[in-house]
Amino acid sequence: MMGRQVAQGALFYGFRLDDHVPADHLLRRIDALFDFGFVRDALAASYSTTGRPSIDPELMLRMLLVGYLSGIRSERRLCEEVHLNLAYRWFCRLDLADRVPDHSTFSKNRHGRFRACDLHRLLFEQVVAKCAAAGLVAGRDVAVDGSTIMADASREKKLKGTAAVDELRARESVSRPVAEYLAALDAALPPGPDEPAAVEPASISPTDPQAALTCKHGPARYAYAINPLLDLDTDCILDVEATPARFAAEVAATRTLVSRIETKLGITLVSLSADKAYGSGPLLGWLVDRNITPYIPVIDRGRQRDAFFTRDAFRYDREADAYRCPADKLLGYCGTNRASQVRVYRSRLTDCTACELKPQCTIGKKRGVTRLVSEDARDTVRALAGTDAYVQARRRRRRIERVFGHLKRNLGLRTLKLRGLAGAAEEFTMAAAAYNLQLLARTAAPA
Repeated sequence: MMGRQVAQGALFYGFRLDDHVPADHLLRRIDALFDFGFVRDALAASYSTTGRPSIDPELMLRMLLVGYLSGIRSERRLCEEVHLNLAYRWFCRLDLADRVPDHSTFSKNRHGRFRACDLHRLLFEQVVAKCAAAGLVAGRDVAVDGSTIMADASREKKLKGTAAVDELRARESVSRPVAEYLAALDAALPPGPDEPAAVEPASISPTDPQAALTCKHGPARYAYAINPLLDLDTDCILDVEATPARFAAEVAATRTLVSRIETKLGITLVSLSADKAYGSGPLLGWLVDRNITPYIPVIDRGRQRDAFFTRDAFRYDREADAYRCPADKLLGYCGTNRASQVRVYRSRLTDCTACELKPQCTIGKKRGVTRLVSEDARDTVRALAGTDAYVQARRRRRRIERVFGHLKRNLGLRTLKLRGLAGAAEEFTMAAAAYNLQLLARTAAPA
């Protein structure tokens, strides 16, 4: 006889959420490994001691983390999923009869209390500390790279030229991302005498002016770059930084990342691996000065002159601080261009006039050769190329590409939903915290 399911309401139910969440569920393992008690301490000064109780900030942070762990980008949909999913309710400490907070609550707290105390950065640091306690932070060999994440801004809407900022200032009312952009411009310090002036962008977005226009992945789009610092021994993200999608900004973020983990984690790095975009002299010199071995291809533009002798044909005399040309004539030091950090060496007019090799050397009266201030560091890094350690580090560096794939494919971090550099930093930090928690749950036994 075929049975038929008939819904019959019971008068009483004996139902426990805990009984319906599998023992090996990701959220159950994370809950056993990580303590969210720091949230209330961090936000204590933001709440009054009297009045109606607020929505629990730990509940909101748990819900946000569920969204990043599950690749749920919309907060409206997140609220619906938490309402329906028993495991999500259990992780967020919500009983069956408890009401899920409205999606608008997240925006109100994000731009207020959470951002004021930098709660998302604090969460990430707590997660990294937990990873370190579990042995997931070796802190010796690291890799850095940047990956483009599209901003929530249309490429069709843009303000061109230097007048764009004046146009934004002239508006009667501006959005929060525009106000943050103008405030950052007002707070920026002028460049020092030895620093190059900041390059004005050719165009900015009136919706998200801190995003950079990039054509790295097809047609030009406004985007930000996520810059993680990855521990190559454990695949743990030690730190992460948000920048506009510009190579110069991504390279500059490396110093911030390295300095911050040395301060926060108290570790001393042994080596850093990156692609050729990071092979600039100033960064290599900075790493060498800190006794960090850079396994990075050196950016070298000394062979761009096809018709004449390249700089490789000139021999540098370190003791005399001068160059010797192919005809064994001296090129003496003339001065340093502080803006470009370049030392200039020039030959004597009498030496070049009577030289038989001049047609192969220059069409001018004299020949000049430049040497970067950080050339000694570049020579040190060049000497590493081809060694076994260099080859192995270059191969291991590719592990960071898997991290980008996981963040974009599994955590849904392809397009930002928040605007402004602060919004990008929040999303990148939360995604990195979710990644590390997944790593911790896979490799560490529950407490």
